[in-house]
Amino acid sequence: MKKIAYVILLELVRPFGGDVIQRHIEHLRALDEAGQLMLCGPFTDHPGGMVVVRADSYAAADEVARSDPFVAEGYETYALRTLEVADKETGY
Repeated sequence: MKKIAYVILLELVRPFGGDVIQRHIEHLRALDEAGQLMLCGPFTDHPGGMVVVRADSYAAADEVARSDPFVAEGYETYALRTLEVADKETGY
């Protein structure tokens, strides 16, 4: 059985400060509480980060990406990728 996740690749376009970071954290917390957040974090070797989510569709995942304060407020752009998860559950 296929298991699909959506990878949001965030790319920094302008520096930001503490207030938007807090709003971004609140966005991630809400995704986590809704059971959508799988993995997230900043890159240590590239400006930007990644958020991996569960969503019902590409359009729903795109809405998650667009509603991230980093994106909505113009600090980062994003690319959205569909990932077919390979793990124990899916037989790798």
